[in-house]
Amino acid sequence: MMPFAASPPSASSRLAFVLGGGGARGAMQVGALLALLEANIQPDMLIGTSIGAVNAAMVAIHGFTQNGMDHLIHAWLEAKTTDLLPGDYLRIAVRTMINSMGKAIYQEEMRAFYIGIGIRPELQFRDFQHPKLYCVATDLNRYDTYIFGNDPEQFVLDGVLASAAIPPWIPPLRLGNELLMDGGALSNLPIEPAMRMGATEIIALDLFDPRPPDLEARGFSPFIEKLLTSVEHRQVTMELALARSRGLVVHHWQLRYHRSVPVWDFRDTEDLFQVGYMQGMAYLRQKRPGMNPATQGESHRQTLQAWWRRFVEKFR
Repeated sequence: MMPFAASPPSASSRLAFVLGGGGARGAMQVGALLALLEANIQPDMLIGTSIGAVNAAMVAIHGFTQNGMDHLIHAWLEAKTTDLLPGDYLRIAVRTMINSMGKAIYQEEMRAFYIGIGIRPELQFRDFQHPKLYCVATDLNRYDTYIFGNDPEQFVLDGVLASAAIPPWIPPLRLGNELLMDGGALSNLPIEPAMRMGATEIIALDLFDPRPPDLEARGFSPFIEKLLTSVEHRQVTMELALARSRGLVVHHWQLRYHRSVPVWDFRDTEDLFQVGYMQGMAYLRQKRPGMNPATQGESHRQTLQAWWRRFVEKFR
């Protein structure tokens, strides 16, 4: 991929941070964003799916600054201590089917959590002009992606709730004629929606982490896992190919952890911060040879530890 431009961007250029879905693995995006902030790379657009939409909204609301990232880290630590997505998947699925998806079992709890971390009900997408903010959902009535923020009068909280409405925990959100659910169903790394919104260059923070298939696995659960993995892989491949065909520069950052992390498992949040940061720094070194954004000659790990100590001191 091409290196980041060394010269100032033109008035018509629009750099988008594209934040993919992945539940608890979204903590790696926080680390990668810290690396981008240290490198003084500022977005013109933030567009996210699912947990990526939550991260994007938090950055837009609190600012892509040291203080803004402190708020994002604090929100993640709050999520770690809150049972946002209980891990008893089968029990929740049965409860959802009994309720015919008509009762929002966890939706109100999630709404309260979002409001508590600063995504206030009155905030509209028009309130964020630089960077612009977009949240991607799936519209089950139109069989297509739905981009919150295309209409600036829409509310950010609705966009986040719809983009991260993951069955069986959270049922689809009804807004007018739309029936909206997690954007990852159709665009888990929303490169194509970013193109539609006018992005001319993209840094894509991808949380998709397929594991080698178990060739001996049998049964319904392995089948579903392989099916969903195949669909997501196809999505990302096609959206990257579309961007290349149109000459769009996409810096595809594949953020990976040493083990599989279920969407509901927030236990490794701090470690995921660090892994995302280190991988983000590695990508930056590839694009800007010789670049060392770490301050005062510290190693990258020492830089993150210093940031963490300052954060703990601020919020304890």
